Amino acid sequence: MNDNDYREVIDEETKPETEVTSVDEKEDETENEYEDICYICRRPEHIAGKMIRIPNNICICQDCMQKTFDSMNGSGFPMDDMLNMNMGRIPNISMINLSDLQGGMPGSQKLKKKKPKEKKEAAIDIRKIPAPHKIKASLDEYVVGQEQAKKVMSVAVYNHYKRIASEQKDDVEIEKSNMLMIGPTGCGKTYLVKTLAKLLDVPLAITDATSLTEAGYIGDDIESVVSKLLAAADNDVERAEHGIIFIDEIDKIAKKRNTNQRDVSGESVQQGMLKLLEGAEVEVPVGASSKNAMVPMTMVNTRNILFICGGAFPDLEDIIKERLNQESSIGFKAKLKDEYDKDENLLSKVTVEDVRKFGMIPEFLGRLPIMFTLDALTEETLVRILKEPKNAILKQYERLLEMDEVKLIFEDDALLAIAKKAKEKKVGARALRAVIEEFMLDIMYEIPKDDSIGTVTITKDYVEKKGNPLIALRSCPQIAAGV
Repeated sequence: MNDNDYREVIDEETKPETEVTSVDEKEDETENEYEDICYICRRPEHIAGKMIRIPNNICICQDCMQKTFDSMNGSGFPMDDMLNMNMGRIPNISMINLSDLQGGMPGSQKLKKKKPKEKKEAAIDIRKIPAPHKIKASLDEYVVGQEQAKKVMSVAVYNHYKRIASEQKDDVEIEKSNMLMIGPTGCGKTYLVKTLAKLLDVPLAITDATSLTEAGYIGDDIESVVSKLLAAADNDVERAEHGIIFIDEIDKIAKKRNTNQRDVSGESVQQGMLKLLEGAEVEVPVGASSKNAMVPMTMVNTRNILFICGGAFPDLEDIIKERLNQESSIGFKAKLKDEYDKDENLLSKVTVEDVRKFGMIPEFLGRLPIMFTLDALTEETLVRILKEPKNAILKQYERLLEMDEVKLIFEDDALLAIAKKAKEKKVGARALRAVIEEFMLDIMYEIPKDDSIGTVTITKDYVEKKGNPLIALRSCPQIAAGV
């Protein structure tokens, strides 16, 4: 037998073993796709923890097993005696017959694991601690205007994550820089925070302060703010402790001026939030928003969580006017009382004392050291919002009509007319989509009917309902036509 024949014999002998190994690997992979769930509370293994297996392939989580033992101990019989005596003779205790659970039990205790989310590369890596101007440059691509607000947020976030990354040296501990942003509705408070969290790729929880109540009353407990952040971090405590919590409508928990009734959603909520803002160990439920006996609890340290509070603070302008008018005098060069009535950016003159008079307690404001305001949106800013950001509204409609092979064009006068209409609604940038949806409805409905249309031009007259859009066919010059 030569060497070649010898090699062929060896290959034939080893071939079946290789095939068996590959089959085993496939079985292991199939097994790894599923996870056990508790027979009693029905929670999967990644939430309830490691399962305890009892006969007949039944899985029970450690919490339910412990509660079973506790209930048996509470029956008045010592645990040792219960294990040694015949369980059937003990009154008021019914035990599970394991033989009844054989039919279909193991299969129903399998749950398919969720596929892990693909991690996208963040635009900004917090480990490298980008400079504030780089953070602001990234925000500029999505947010138009609000230069001062973007600058303040960039510096605050830069210092916050630098504080996390740095070690304590020379016993100098850097304090946390929580923020309070004040601005009229629709000026971009929530959008700024969403964009910032998206760029940094950190867990973000956006919650509403209107649902928060004092402990023991119907509503959300104050700890539910942290539990939402934990859920956003896929129940990863370490990742959640480096996240951002944005509490919107913070002005709704201001101290109520009517002191005849109990203030369960005002000053008491502010006092309950003091420990969260400063940094404390908080016990929060895992995988749920409320505490109950069947939900496991975990400890989250809020010391490195950045809190950003925002609100429109209605009627705050009246408090500012009252303070500014006290400085008016009598004479030819005196300031008039109605001087600030038409000032849209009156909120920029706010002080901590004004916010305190509004109803926020001093202890709460002391834990939000960075306070800044957002400007009201002008018509020029609204036009820029329409066309400049990466996901601008006009670009969205252009993409929609591109799918029908139609080109959409907006004239400059039409954009000014849209901004003017949106300004009259007094709800900020949210009005832009409402105005565009109104006159784009007929176009979006009629265009798919005609395959010969190549270009649609939106004019000022069409926005103001005085004329029609300009429509150009693919084989003809541009003509005026009604849609």
